[in-house]
Amino acid sequence: MAMDLLFVLIGVALLTGGGEVLIRGALGAAKRLNVSPLLSGLVIVGFGTSSPELVVSIDAAINNQPDIAIGNVVGSNIGNILLILGLCAMISPMAVKPLALRRDAITVVGASVLFMVLVAGSALARPDAFILLLSLAAYLVWAYWTERGHNLPSGEVYLAEAEEITAVPQSVWVTTGAVLLGLVLLIGGARILLHGAVSIAEDFGVSEAVIGLTLVAVGTSLPELAISVIAAFRRHADVAVGNILGSNIFNLLGILGISALLQPLPVAARIVQFDQWVMLGTAVLLLVFLYTGRRLSRLEGGILFSAYIGYILLSFYAF
Repeated sequence: MAMDLLFVLIGVALLTGGGEVLIRGALGAAKRLNVSPLLSGLVIVGFGTSSPELVVSIDAAINNQPDIAIGNVVGSNIGNILLILGLCAMISPMAVKPLALRRDAITVVGASVLFMVLVAGSALARPDAFILLLSLAAYLVWAYWTERGHNLPSGEVYLAEAEEITAVPQSVWVTTGAVLLGLVLLIGGARILLHGAVSIAEDFGVSEAVIGLTLVAVGTSLPELAISVIAAFRRHADVAVGNILGSNIFNLLGILGISALLQPLPVAARIVQFDQWVMLGTAVLLLVFLYTGRRLSRLEGGILFSAYIGYILLSFYAF
């Protein structure tokens, strides 16, 4: 048991470090290739923080562990809003500009509904994977072309996301080394984390879906947590919320799309009956918070965080 927990901690550390190094290397490459800060913030930072979830879910899918592959994504999306934004709002009340985040907040809700429609047959097949990936491509094109050449509030969020990452490598060799090292750490961390997580599930007699939704999901969400907490301390609320929204979009459309394309994924009954509804509910709740109060207060942050504790307890004791 102690050894399995050590494997999980080592895997999480490698995933977190690998994601951080990969993002910095990718941003360094983007600067050398004259990629706009807008595109860097939209794709590299917003989606780069999801690289641990991507590698873990792909590895789980290839190794016939669909409950972890899907549970990791659904659990991460729930944790990103309830746990991470809850903590950030408790650190510092988060005033946001709804117009800056409107498109992405609506997209997260839409992606959640699309996921629920596709898994109605209790599986994600390859045709479903193409639908998810085409939806992601459509979103990226829509987002980039609506921001390009316009000083829109949402574009300012993506620019700020790119600027939030400091110490970006400058030389070609360091940039290349950072990208390769990040990939190696991510792949190694995913293997070690999955080994420990599956063993813990067996030790406690709980399903792989529960472990994927909780332990694995929290571990792979640490890059989002780091960037969002830093942004909260710097009073950059739009960056913190924008980072979470971008990550949740990529989790559902990109990660599940790629994973299901490699290996069709049956969906655990508890995810269909319970967890997907929690995921949709948290997305709608965040959308309501953004449009009504235009800020996340410490009280609302406490509500989100308490809801996550309740979700974890239900995950282990009610299912």
